[in-house]
Amino acid sequence: MLYYALVFLLVAIVAAVFGFGGIASASAGIAQILFFVFIILFAATLIMRALRS
Repeated sequence: MLYYALVFLLVAIVAAVFGFGGIASASAGIAQILFFVFIILFAATLIMRALRS
């Protein structure tokens, strides 16, 4: 999931460089959502692992 967030971030940067504002904005939004989902799942995994041991 973090990989896809980075891919969308890269797409947003490239689109912004070439002047495609709408595509850059959408890609950055998707990357931000995927990153926050990754952080939430990562934190939940750490908490569950700490409770198990």
